[in-house]
Amino acid sequence: MKMLTAAALAAAILPLAPAVAAPMCNLPQRLSAPEEEGPSAREPQRVMPIGGYTLAMIWLAENCRKGGSSGAGSLDCRAGAGKGGFVLHGLWPDGVGKDWPQWCAPARPLAPATLRAHYCTTPSTQLAQHEWTKHGTCMPGYDAERYFAEARSLFAGVRMPNLRALSYRAPSRQDVQTAFAAANRGMTADMVRLNVNKQGWLEEIWVCLDRNRRWTACHMPAPKPDERVKIWRGRA
Repeated sequence: MKMLTAAALAAAILPLAPAVAAPMCNLPQRLSAPEEEGPSAREPQRVMPIGGYTLAMIWLAENCRKGGSSGAGSLDCRAGAGKGGFVLHGLWPDGVGKDWPQWCAPARPLAPATLRAHYCTTPSTQLAQHEWTKHGTCMPGYDAERYFAEARSLFAGVRMPNLRALSYRAPSRQDVQTAFAAANRGMTADMVRLNVNKQGWLEEIWVCLDRNRRWTACHMPAPKPDERVKIWRGRA
């Protein structure tokens, strides 16, 4: 099966919401308080120079099909469909080589106002706590509010192709990467990476950024670009 043409992919692109707009969601009246997190023997502290960043976005339909679990805490699948089907996993500082900084400083539980402001972008208070403690504390000069504001802005700035429509065409990894590139001026397919599980279902999209948080080519090689990707559309 041939890869889809750029014209066919462009036809699947959704209009972009205003760059500062957050996804609409059903914000609960009360949010659960997150627990503190920190390094462990399995995930040690690493303080090192930042070579770039990764903007990680969760394909919500697949996550919720598995019960809403996404690493550090369950996502609230009742909150809404996210932006173009995605919610934000996090903004991750990358290292210069194969390792990356993590758990750079202790962090107290996030303030309720910070959690509420970020909830429609990442509907999990524990995941928000995890992202700030593991990744945000490694960004010099940032407090939690600045970290989440920047993550939200970068997430809002990515135009989302219509992956539900694309899913009917049995797309390859390269097709999905090309769809994102076609939707975003200045983005190329090598700036996008797919996180696909062992069963072949799309779980996340990662966009690679340079030190100035501009899109850039990913330093990790793309695995099997012609491999077919399954995209769960949800039950709607």
